[in-house]
Amino acid sequence: MFDLGLDDKVVLITGGSDGLGRATAERFVLEGAKVVICARRSEHLFQVVDEIRKHTMEHLDKDPEKKIVGYPSDVTNPEDCVSLVSNIKSKFGGIDFLINNAGASAAARLENLNESDWIADFNLKVMAAVRLSKLVIPSMRARGGGCIINASIGGGKAPASETLPTSVMRSAGLNLTKSLANEFASEKIRVNAICIGLIKSMQWVRRAGNKNPQELYSDLAKKIPLGRVGEAEEYADLVAFLCSERATFITGTAINLDGGMCPVV
Repeated sequence: MFDLGLDDKVVLITGGSDGLGRATAERFVLEGAKVVICARRSEHLFQVVDEIRKHTMEHLDKDPEKKIVGYPSDVTNPEDCVSLVSNIKSKFGGIDFLINNAGASAAARLENLNESDWIADFNLKVMAAVRLSKLVIPSMRARGGGCIINASIGGGKAPASETLPTSVMRSAGLNLTKSLANEFASEKIRVNAICIGLIKSMQWVRRAGNKNPQELYSDLAKKIPLGRVGEAEEYADLVAFLCSERATFITGTAINLDGGMCPVV
């Protein structure tokens, strides 16, 4: 049996109410972890928490709140971040894993962006990860170690044209990943990044509009060497593995999860 050793571990997943974050939350619940998801839309967040509880009921304790809860939070707001981590510590006693998953795609030409666009994206994709990492590391240290996963994209390694400001922010996130991995390795706090390619998510569904999302995915698949769009569950599987006892010798790396799209390793 391939036991990941995640039972009763406490995991915080930002942007956890849709797509990749939701799939990751379900995977950790199935592995026996205690999961906290956060997002800005409180009504939708609580609905998703209820749905995950129903989907995974046979794996939960008699009290489902012991396995998954949701806290409405805006990770671009420093006070929300402090409150979020404080609430988790009060409920579960600490935090073992942080999944910095929040962040919407923003891709434009330089001349079409103003300073507020850059600042907003920096706050969402870089400073949110900085804030939450700083807040959770003391808890990880006290628990003898932990793991931080930063969601990124291949463009953080090899940016294409007209992908600003996201490609710049994701590059900064990769630098943050390596810096934190080096700084906290001696305390058994591992930090890795996942460079996501074209994976099914609510962002693509929204972009499809009135078009069938499967038609959009078929078009996108033509750009991918493996010939298909990735599944959210494949991202969730990789996140769970990197946090697990099977990956304790992996830190400071950025793994491409993109079907071979990224031109660099």
